[in-house]
Amino acid sequence: MKSKITLKQIAKELGVSVSTVSKALNDSPEIGDATKARVVEFAQLNNFKPNALAKSLKNQKSFTIGVILPNILNPFFAKVFKGIEEKATKMGYNVVTAISNESRQKEALMLDILNNGIIDGFILALAEETQEKEDFFHLNEVMKSGTPVVLFDRVSESIKCDKVIVDDYESAIDATNHLLKTTNKKIALISTIDNLSVGKLRFSGYKKALEDANLALDENLIIIDNDLDTFDEKLEQLIKSKKIDAIFAVDEYAATSCHKKAIKNGIKIPEELSIIGFADGVFSRRLTPSLSTVSQHAPEIGEKTVELLLARINEKDETERYKYKTEIIKTELRHRESTKK
Repeated sequence: MKSKITLKQIAKELGVSVSTVSKALNDSPEIGDATKARVVEFAQLNNFKPNALAKSLKNQKSFTIGVILPNILNPFFAKVFKGIEEKATKMGYNVVTAISNESRQKEALMLDILNNGIIDGFILALAEETQEKEDFFHLNEVMKSGTPVVLFDRVSESIKCDKVIVDDYESAIDATNHLLKTTNKKIALISTIDNLSVGKLRFSGYKKALEDANLALDENLIIIDNDLDTFDEKLEQLIKSKKIDAIFAVDEYAATSCHKKAIKNGIKIPEELSIIGFADGVFSRRLTPSLSTVSQHAPEIGEKTVELLLARINEKDETERYKYKTEIIKTELRHRESTKK
């Protein structure tokens, strides 16, 4: 089957800009008759359908936003997307979704494919590989083309755009402080996401809480390993040692893993071991005993990203173009059965 020609291909073949092709197909008076004729003839010969394009001309909108998620199996991202989709629908926008599968290359490819005149703006959380390499060229190129971007959760200060985050640092301080107040002082930290910005911030918050309590950081009580197999082995050894009073788990995998291993080894929760996790997925509530967590209010994050993106899409004041916002969504420490009151 012959592949469909795209707007960018027409522009490349004729040696003109994408904007010129768009305006020519819409019979804009800004484009000369000769150029219009060339573009229209080429489009017809290649069976190009301009109806989808016509809505994306300058000063008009396609009423479609692109959302790129790093991992659709993660309950947090699924909840954020629910908030995005519901808010966008209320505002009269359609949503096109892509999954990067934590790959920088795929993230860049999806941005390139979708940034062809049918997307008004993008919402995304950075792929794991993008954060590890700190290579944001593809995002900067999209924004240079005039397409706005809003980042959430996984962000970077190097990327100049609007962002929606939770205060991971302060949330970790609060969670650690609660464990310090309700248990003895042997508080372990476990993490499988230290390669991500949020993981680093939560670890920093944990260290700050210990420092404020005049407690030295004990490396024997810290498990940071992005390899899940070796992480599980280290966690098993830590729990069997029975040298800890509480665990602060900075991601959901770490939290559910330590809960299951404690039960398996006959450790009573919370009498012998208190646990606080991060991210309030369905597993947290269904575990027995139920897991205390830091809730990030994921649907609210999604709603706020849409608000920021639409404000940026509709912004007409050029003086506001480089005044980027970072919205911080408040977290909530949800006390359940895995921590003492």
